[in-house]
Amino acid sequence: MTFNYALSSLLLPPTSLIALTLLGVLMLKRRRGLGVVLIAGSQLLLLALSMPVIANALVRTLEPPPASIEQIKRAQAIVVLGGGRNLGSPEWGGETVNDFTLRRARYGAWLARETGLPVYVSGGKPDGGESAEGALLRELLTREFGVPVKWVDAASETTREQALITAGDLKPQQITHVALVTDAVHMPRARRAFELAGLVVIAAPTSYSAQRPFAPHQLIPGPGALRDSHVALREWASQLHHHILLMFD
Repeated sequence: MTFNYALSSLLLPPTSLIALTLLGVLMLKRRRGLGVVLIAGSQLLLLALSMPVIANALVRTLEPPPASIEQIKRAQAIVVLGGGRNLGSPEWGGETVNDFTLRRARYGAWLARETGLPVYVSGGKPDGGESAEGALLRELLTREFGVPVKWVDAASETTREQALITAGDLKPQQITHVALVTDAVHMPRARRAFELAGLVVIAAPTSYSAQRPFAPHQLIPGPGALRDSHVALREWASQLHHHILLMFD
């Protein structure tokens, strides 16, 4: 886990809300009113963020429209970003791609077959381990999806590094237009990073999670919705951090 991800895990819900609850408990003796407000407010917010209807609303603010094959064909290459690994998979020899990377690989493979464009895969070892995401992606695409991989970045640990390394590899080959494959909720941040690196990006988002119509069961709290809320808030926090840095640049 990179420093930024570790920091966001501490500062964003649910950890921050649990910390506020504990703070409220500690304040009950001296400032009971404020303590009750902190406890009730943090727990109600935690409950709200655990509801799929709230999580979907947050995620929808980030998910862009899907791309068409005609749009993808304007690119010169398809870039598939790694989304993490499972480091405890004994059935796969200890390490393999996680669900996020698998979904990105599947969509990237389909786009490659439909367009005939060459494929670039990207991802290092941000949380340790033996095999980089890029290497695992290459093996997955070639062996299981039957799609050749022309370029591999196995060193990057952040989205910004993925963008810089990819641009450094492709621009000398006169490749400036790329179809970028990543999760829909991650696309705004990833697209900005690749554009700042000097590439023209055709967004090819996948793994949509918030486009389903409303149903009553979305009012029932659950851990999956809380995770989605955390991811959406992390992406918005990242965008805010980026804008603040630009203001003082």
